Amino acid sequence: MQSNQKWLKTFLFSLITLIGLGALFVFDASLVESEITFGNPYFLFKKHLLGILIGFFAFLFGYFVPYKFWNKVAVWLYLLGILSLLAVFIPGIGLELNGARRWLNLPFINFQSVEFFKFALIAFFTKLLAKKQKLSVFLLFLVPPLILLILQPDLGSLLLVLSISFGLYFFAGGSMKSIIVLCLSVTPLIVLAIIASPYRLQRLTTFLNPESDPLGASFHVRQMVVALGRGGWFGQGIGNSRQKYAYIPEASTDSIFAIVGEEIGFLGGLIIISLYLCLIISSYKLTNHSKIETDEQLFGLGIANWITLQTMLNLAAATSLLPLTGVPLPFFSYGRSSQIMLLLAIGVLMKIGRKKL
Repeated sequence: MQSNQKWLKTFLFSLITLIGLGALFVFDASLVESEITFGNPYFLFKKHLLGILIGFFAFLFGYFVPYKFWNKVAVWLYLLGILSLLAVFIPGIGLELNGARRWLNLPFINFQSVEFFKFALIAFFTKLLAKKQKLSVFLLFLVPPLILLILQPDLGSLLLVLSISFGLYFFAGGSMKSIIVLCLSVTPLIVLAIIASPYRLQRLTTFLNPESDPLGASFHVRQMVVALGRGGWFGQGIGNSRQKYAYIPEASTDSIFAIVGEEIGFLGGLIIISLYLCLIISSYKLTNHSKIETDEQLFGLGIANWITLQTMLNLAAATSLLPLTGVPLPFFSYGRSSQIMLLLAIGVLMKIGRKKL
């Protein structure tokens, strides 16, 4: 019992600290971008705070709603998720930015439909895989959203959806042979997603050869490396980033860790990564108990896997270990859709985890 409470406290401390530090760095990193783009230096920060506020109510909803509700509506969530992925292609509803259709133009917020779909996918595959792990059925429901993500195009979300799905299949007891077949079967889809988007192909090319176009396609990657290099061991000091002055595009979103590294250095970045490690480890620990039903445990593992994979994908891209994907850093960077849905998922995870206390 004491150990269980320790993991819960670790989880909450890490989560609250990351959200708080994230708000600080979004405020810092977005000032210039907000002024240039919107004529108001606090525009993006206010939007970020609104996302946290909505996310807080989403967290409460996820925590207080009985788990059986999610199991009951899982199929409807999946169908609604597919419809939301389709809706981005409808003129007037879907919003096109930078050549990609990923956002829904809702009355009060521009919402990225794939963020809702990640949650819906976990709920649906939990219900499906808890009963049987038939590969053909699994692929039948996995392929449609993959095709829609290729058409958007959104390679980062495609990789996340694939990884979350494979993780659920593995946690549910799927054989390694089937997982290898899955990996081989979706490789052509990933290649197609890259080729179908000149923007993604350009990102891959610049990742493989950063010197190919230092003032063009490689500019973003090079400036992130410069930011991390300027940070050294102890950083330039909070607020003293040079790269946020339009050198790093969208510095408050998927590139925010580069600003963190520049301002608080390698040691400060290591503290942030340590907080994520505490959050991730404790999230898995909260689902590891005999009092939790199999389907509930699978749901919790899916959420923990989502947080883990999205964090790893963002940090790997920020440190040039992977091509840039446009995936936000969970609970930290600007990205209201991601923030809201992740906090909803965290509420469900907490509900599941507290059954053993």
